Amino acid sequence: MKIAAWVLMAASAAYAGETIEVFGRQWNVRVGSDWKVDEEGGQPVLRLVQHRGPLPGPRRPIQFALSDTRYAGGVTVEAAVMPLGRSLMIVFAYRDEAHFDYAHLSTDTGSKQPVHNGIFHVYGGERVRISSERGPAAFAATGRWYHVKLTHDAASGSVRVTVNGEAVPALEAVDRSLAGGQVGLGSFDETAVFKNVKIVAK
Repeated sequence: MKIAAWVLMAASAAYAGETIEVFGRQWNVRVGSDWKVDEEGGQPVLRLVQHRGPLPGPRRPIQFALSDTRYAGGVTVEAAVMPLGRSLMIVFAYRDEAHFDYAHLSTDTGSKQPVHNGIFHVYGGERVRISSERGPAAFAATGRWYHVKLTHDAASGSVRVTVNGEAVPALEAVDRSLAGGQVGLGSFDETAVFKNVKIVAK
């Protein structure tokens, strides 16, 4: 597997201006230079190297790579992730730029920072927390690898995230408004690293 094969290309998707090829999939991004694909231990690694805050208007994240995978019944996303700031996120049930859900995993607890460490819903306006604020933070510290697994059942609307095999109460919720969609990886306004990404769609 050669780095040269992972190239940035023009994309027609409304979300993005460019496409990254990694983990056997194509990922739409707004700005290709914000991302870097390289190797670690012979395995591909996706790095978000430039953070970008939300656009003017309703406060919702924009800095994520959106997979070409679409699902209707449900999806499981597994990855090794490393937050380089306090947090990173996994987008799911993505319909368009104004309609999607995301899991925000943080070193903060939801009770300390209500807009961190939770499941959030975007439906035409500001992001809204739809999970409990209770329980521990998803990450104990930055700059280390964690195994994360997100499971979303589109029929029931339930989503659950585990970190290193442990349930995180603040990362469980139900949203029946969006059903299936696409999956993304990124951060709200920080940087992060992703590897060993597996997406199983139903």
